[in-house]
Amino acid sequence: MSRDPYEVLGVSRNASEEEIKKAYRELARKYHPDNYVNNPLADLASERMKEVNEAYDAILKERENGGRTGGYSGFQGAGTSSDPFYNEIRQMINRGALHEADAKLDAIPVGSRTAEWYFCKGCTCVKKGWVNDARMNFQNACAKDPSNAEYAAAFNQINNMNAYGGYRGYPQGGAYRTGGMSGCDCCTNLICADCCCECMGGDLIPCC
Repeated sequence: MSRDPYEVLGVSRNASEEEIKKAYRELARKYHPDNYVNNPLADLASERMKEVNEAYDAILKERENGGRTGGYSGFQGAGTSSDPFYNEIRQMINRGALHEADAKLDAIPVGSRTAEWYFCKGCTCVKKGWVNDARMNFQNACAKDPSNAEYAAAFNQINNMNAYGGYRGYPQGGAYRTGGMSGCDCCTNLICADCCCECMGGDLIPCC
């Protein structure tokens, strides 16, 4: 893109991950197509939204490649799927087309979101550096399909990540820690989380 991505988002190059994330979300809400239905400014807003998405992706890639926060290079990736729809989304995630992958995922109605939907959504969150969001989505994927080893491995891996993008006990970009969470541990965590949510009147599976 021709413009500086930080300028597009209205943040400085020294902005924190949280500041960048906040700026992106505010602009995304401002220029969302739903706000411009039957509006003569719809095309302009669409172009602006595209520019904002490209700027955000560019910043994430720049920081990941430079070893700074914003994206987690140690993550194993989205892999492949036997379902053509989700395989296409996984390929988008693996090549860094995160806003395209999110657009396809968000178009799926809440009631039709499968375990694989939550897994893919978790993968986009990991790539963006949104650890808590990724953890919740992987947790939901495990809850919907407890026997799936891929989802359990992703949930285990995200739980081993520290707040700086590395793994507990390892520096950033370090090796994957062995001897991690077992299938029983995963189920125990899910049960505990579910109990906590029910006590607060909530549900384990949120609307994303």
